[in-house]
Amino acid sequence: MSDQTDKKVIRIGLPKGSLSEPTFDLFEKAGYNIHGASRSYRPTIDDPEIEIRLLRAQEIARYVDHGFLDCGITGLDWVVENGADVHAVCDLKYSKATSKPTRWVLVVPNDSPIQSVKDLEGKRIAAEATGVVEKYLEKHGVKAEVEFSWGATEVKVPELVDAIVDITETGSSLRANNLRIVDELMESYPQLIVKHESWADDWKREKIERLAVLLQGALKARDMVGLKMNLPENQLQSVLDCLPSLRQPTVSKLTQDGWVAVETVTDERQARELIPSLKALGAEGIIEYPLNKLVD
Repeated sequence: MSDQTDKKVIRIGLPKGSLSEPTFDLFEKAGYNIHGASRSYRPTIDDPEIEIRLLRAQEIARYVDHGFLDCGITGLDWVVENGADVHAVCDLKYSKATSKPTRWVLVVPNDSPIQSVKDLEGKRIAAEATGVVEKYLEKHGVKAEVEFSWGATEVKVPELVDAIVDITETGSSLRANNLRIVDELMESYPQLIVKHESWADDWKREKIERLAVLLQGALKARDMVGLKMNLPENQLQSVLDCLPSLRQPTVSKLTQDGWVAVETVTDERQARELIPSLKALGAEGIIEYPLNKLVD
């Protein structure tokens, strides 16, 4: 039962488990410090207008829908699985291992005769997201038995079930277990979701929108760096021609005649190629620095 009072606060659900660490890292980059997450389901955050609840990602959408939480971060897949009626504020493109989306895939052993969804007619399928699978089968007009899997789903084929639907990011674990992907049911990124009543509240909406700006800014800055340098003014156009940037780099006159300072933002992987080229063009005092947030 909700114990929310009249004080100005939003209650947010964050995922506990494999997505916890990247989520806490994202909040830190966004400027928030979370404490006590390893010891409590109610960690503290250095914003008195935010309360955190740590919950399984599978449950967050349901608790937002039912009004126990104002908002939460959970995958689109679990929103679909729960049939949750919530407002999606934004996608947050991160995951537990990479920046790739989570993929729900239909999987069988390498030597299975199953080649398409139509071959599942009358078969048995194990999955954690049974609702996602049932919607997929209904879409394709296939009738099959779908059973809930409590975990270790990939070891159940072929002895216990004919096929499984499981999560993968890279597919490496499936290949290591001599399994192959027949079809992809859906891709899923974490989303910032909010209950409709909270979205209709002006104060809560503004608070959640500001949080979304900071979280998205932190994600955009993840693989970007800033570059600063000084260079002779007569080399400026040559340097500008080789600099990628979100927009035109910032150029400032230095007190020393004939010299300018240039500052830009670029992909971190490009910086290692750029810096030697910039030095060759006469740039000096080149500084590369990390970014916490990048807000368009």
